[in-house]
Amino acid sequence: MQTELLELAAILAVLAVILVVLRRASARSRAAAPQSVRERLGVEPEPEARPRRERKRPRPAEPAPAEARPAEPAPAEPAPTDAEAREAYRAGLAKTRGGFVARLGKLFGRKKFDAQTLDELEEVLFTADIGPRAADRIFQAVKSGLSRDELEDTPKIWARIRQTSRDILAVDASPVDLGRVRPFVLLVLGVNGVGKTTTIGKLAQTWRLDGKKVLLAAGDTYRAAATEQLEVWADRAQVPIVRGKPNSDPSSVVFDAIKRGVDEGFDIVICDTAGRLHSNATLMDELKKLRRVADKAMPGAPHETWMVLDATNGQNAISQAKTFKADMEITGIVLTKLDGSAKGGVVLGICDELKVPVRFVGVGEKIGDLRPFDPAAFVEALYSDAGSSETA
Repeated sequence: MQTELLELAAILAVLAVILVVLRRASARSRAAAPQSVRERLGVEPEPEARPRRERKRPRPAEPAPAEARPAEPAPAEPAPTDAEAREAYRAGLAKTRGGFVARLGKLFGRKKFDAQTLDELEEVLFTADIGPRAADRIFQAVKSGLSRDELEDTPKIWARIRQTSRDILAVDASPVDLGRVRPFVLLVLGVNGVGKTTTIGKLAQTWRLDGKKVLLAAGDTYRAAATEQLEVWADRAQVPIVRGKPNSDPSSVVFDAIKRGVDEGFDIVICDTAGRLHSNATLMDELKKLRRVADKAMPGAPHETWMVLDATNGQNAISQAKTFKADMEITGIVLTKLDGSAKGGVVLGICDELKVPVRFVGVGEKIGDLRPFDPAAFVEALYSDAGSSETA
């Protein structure tokens, strides 16, 4: 019995030793086996990412470093304007300042600028005859471009409106170079009653006094006394004129005038045209014919095509110009009667919607009151009373 017990103990000891040996072998096998799917597939392990450094918080005595932000471009400084131009524009825009600009001044003169004030600002701008696009640009510049605190600061509101107006007027167009070709042929068009013939006479006088040799072409052969009216202006400006017979083909008059300009060495030939309603397809086709004939008389002519608009027509003037521009190239705008209208802000709408530069503006009756358009002087004069609720 005692022998059997000893044999059993010996067997158990042997089994214990075998179990120990098997466990050690299993542990070594697991350690050598791949530990992940990437390792079992034989893919090289990715290098460990460097531990992210935590940004140290600034000590109480040190200000937190400001994050670097791209510098916003500073608004372009308006070009300096001479005193004469400043006064001429100020006088010419007096009625416009008494219109929507005065309404803006009363609005900004309130103690609190709230949601209701913004609604009223939108209404004033959209009823100001500056065109819906220009009105929305100015409104959004104030609403979205200024903080709540800045909306309580009236000078900052006016500064934003002025800068936005300058941006609208900054049409990408080269200055007119009258000396780049000789003669320089200018075609002038517009609807009846906008002051087209008067504008031609004033331009002729201005350029003659600048030493240019100017020739007029009486291309309005249909309207009664149109040629006679242009002849009166030719006498005032002391420049010659080419005329045709009543109801003759306007194209022949323009052709003869350009040919004379080439042969006799004129610097500038200004071609008048019949006052056209933009809805009259026949007259619009004739205008296109004028351009083709001008090119035959002198390749490349006309070198500029200007449209005369009446400022007193407000947004209707914009509609007229858009329709004309759809049918032919217009390279410049002349805006007349600016001094007789409270709708002088239409200049903003013209530039914003047509992307055509305003070349001249009429700010009075005298010949010298037809002035080259100066955007900086215009904006300065338009908002010159801004800043006080009593006068703005």
